[in-house]
This record gives sequence, C-alpha cells and structure tokens, in this order.
Amino acid sequence: MPVATVQSLLQAPDARDPALDAADAELLLAHVLGRSRSWLYAHRDDQVEAVDAERFRALLARRAAGEPVAYLTGRRGFWSFDLRVTPDTLIPRPETELLVELALARIPPEATAPRLADLGTGSGAIALALAHERRRARVIAVDLSPGALEVARGNASELGLVNVEFRQGDWLAPLAGERFDLIASNPPYIAEGDPHLDDLRHEPAPALSSGRDGLDAIRTIVREAPAHLLPGGWLLLEHGWDQGEAVRDILDAAGFSEVRTDRDLEDRDRVSSGRWPG
Repeated sequence: MPVATVQSLLQAPDARDPALDAADAELLLAHVLGRSRSWLYAHRDDQVEAVDAERFRALLARRAAGEPVAYLTGRRGFWSFDLRVTPDTLIPRPETELLVELALARIPPEATAPRLADLGTGSGAIALALAHERRRARVIAVDLSPGALEVARGNASELGLVNVEFRQGDWLAPLAGERFDLIASNPPYIAEGDPHLDDLRHEPAPALSSGRDGLDAIRTIVREAPAHLLPGGWLLLEHGWDQGEAVRDILDAAGFSEVRTDRDLEDRDRVSSGRWPG
C-alpha cells in the first residue's frame, strides 16, 4: 500500500465526499495529527503513519454519516476558549456569544461581587465566559445532566476558573433562597417535531426541544426567575429567530420592564431580555 502523505489523504475521494464541508477533512486530519490546519498547509508532502491515516479515514466516515466535527474532535471554540464537548452537551454556537456580550454589558467590570447564574449550562460555555470576564463575580451554573456538569467542571478546571460553581437540577430549583443580579440561559427552544431536529440528532434532545411551540422551558424560567432576581436584576434568554415577539410577550406578562430583543450578526432575533422592577 502506498505511503500516505498529508496531501494524498486530503485529496482522497473519501475526504472530498459531498456530505463533508470543505474544511471538515482538514479539521479532522489536524486533530488526528495533533497539529494546526496551518501546519497541514506547510507540510503537504509529509508522510503520515498508517495508524493515523486509518484513524483519519474512520473519522471521515463518521462525519459523512452526520456526526458533528465537535464530537469527533471533542473540542469546540467559544468566546476566547477551546472547550471540551461530548454528546452529553450541546455544541456551543457562535450566536450564543451575543448572549454573553449582552450579559457583560449589564454587569460592569467594576461591579463588586455580582451574583450571576447560567441555566442549562451544558459545556459551561456561558458561565465560563462570564466568570472569565468578571473575575469578581460569583457564577452559579446549573444543569439537569450529570454528564454535562462533569464536562463543564472539567472545562472550568482547564481554564483555571475558581469563581464558578456547578449545581445539578431542573432550571432554578438548585437556586432556592438565592437572588442574583443577572440570570442568563440558552434553553431548548425548538418545537417538538420540527424537521430541523433530524439535522441535530447527535446532540442531546432535552437541550434542543421544549414543547409544541418550543417555548415551554422559557415559560418556566420566566415564571420562576422573579423569585431569584434582585431588584433591578436582569433575565436574558436566547431563542429562535422567529420567537422574539413571543418571548417579549412572556416577559411583559410576567411583569418585567425594559423588555427588548437583540439581533445577531445575521440580523435575526436572538436574545430577549427584561429587568425585574425595583
């Protein structure tokens, strides 16, 4: 069997499968070799060990079958981090960085010991970004999944963040008797039966779908949040591009003030927020 090189592996038919995005093969080969994609460009003629070539081909086959690159490599970039992810966690998306930006805008750097909460933390992406940018804050990250919390704790340890605490439970239940300056969440918001769920079949279903219209989790959070917000505290919720008006109505009906929806980089409704009066 001919010796494989970086270039021959990337030019092989399985690496050019129409089911793969252009960058998928490069990302997977870089992962197998423990190198960067830029290294691949500079070392096209380098030989690749047979065992690594086989690992690469096996990953390509799994990717062509629909398994996300993030699960195949076990990593995903978010904010300024490279986070570990597993099938126990939702894969962090770039649009969720808007939620982080909006939360940080409401918690100034000079704030003294603000209390923040992230509901449905998954890999810890939101909580860890807030804890990193607001070192004086105490951040509580909640998730129902023990597997997700294990991943999130590991990410916090890798990043050396000690101002974040992880608790297991359903939405605000683990926060009994506590109040916060800000509560943020990227809850499930896809309607049950939505055809897009098939494209996301490898990700944890409870983190994706919530009720017939996708808003059950958001209704629960909005209903329970006032008991856990300090006067003037903020609630921020990520949601689908077509749910801004509905989420604003839910916040208005619950008594929140300064209700608004912010749009993502593609000019789509993405994060709705409200402030608890006082």
